[in-house]
Amino acid sequence: MYKIGLTGGIASGKSTVLRWLQKKGVPYIDADVVAREVVEPGTPGLQELIQAFGPNTVLEDGTLHRAYIGSFVFSDSKALETINSILQPHIRHRIQELTEEWEAKGKQAVIYDIPLMFETDWHTQMDEIWLVYVNPVTQLERLMKRNAYSEQEALDRIRSQMSLDEKRDLSTVIIDNSGTMKELEKQLRKLWKTAKIHFQKEEL
Repeated sequence: MYKIGLTGGIASGKSTVLRWLQKKGVPYIDADVVAREVVEPGTPGLQELIQAFGPNTVLEDGTLHRAYIGSFVFSDSKALETINSILQPHIRHRIQELTEEWEAKGKQAVIYDIPLMFETDWHTQMDEIWLVYVNPVTQLERLMKRNAYSEQEALDRIRSQMSLDEKRDLSTVIIDNSGTMKELEKQLRKLWKTAKIHFQKEEL
């Protein structure tokens, strides 16, 4: 099965690109969705987080306290490493299950939407990598506007990730989202003309 890795950075527009591809009906696996699944109440992933970060990790209803985790993760590289070391094995296992499900359905290609594509070595398992790129100034402005962050809060989150320029050098296809939606769609239509050969006719 042909594996296309889709990645980007915070506020780069990766979700927008995925939604465009979803309209084409392509099989995809969203690692963000998987990451939420593996910390649902009662899961081993959530229990391991509680052991590492204490009872404040969950809310009264037993769900993950995302604000609590996020309050220190983006300014504490060790905390981020700890969380990744806990959750990545669970995420990998679930993504492998989903891959096998698509294979069982006879699909010829799958889009893997994985934010930490390079940081967690997923890129080594892909046939090609599509990077949704945005220049640093635009990335900062969009993140501050989208999440109502201060400049420092936005910078902390951007700097907690591998830079888009580093990812750019490692990617097969660059989708530049620094401009308008119209400009983005023009790139995606051009990319799709060559990419759709990997997918079955009923998915086009």
